[in-house]
Amino acid sequence: MIRLRWRRDRQHARLAGVCAGIARELGVSRSAVRLVALFTLILLPPLALALYLAGWLLMTPQAEIRRWLD
Repeated sequence: MIRLRWRRDRQHARLAGVCAGIARELGVSRSAVRLVALFTLILLPPLALALYLAGWLLMTPQAEIRRWLD
């Protein structure tokens, strides 16, 4: 059984990192996921906003690794 770890990707985020996190988990480009999100926003605005808000609230941010020398 494959377990997906849905996490927001802050490093490649435009707003909250939801689309970048989904793209990373599915193995597709961030641009493709953002285009699908944009088309959904144009065609079904309430649904798109509800799904994005749910993703923002339910997906935890990806842990950042910091280095001492950066």
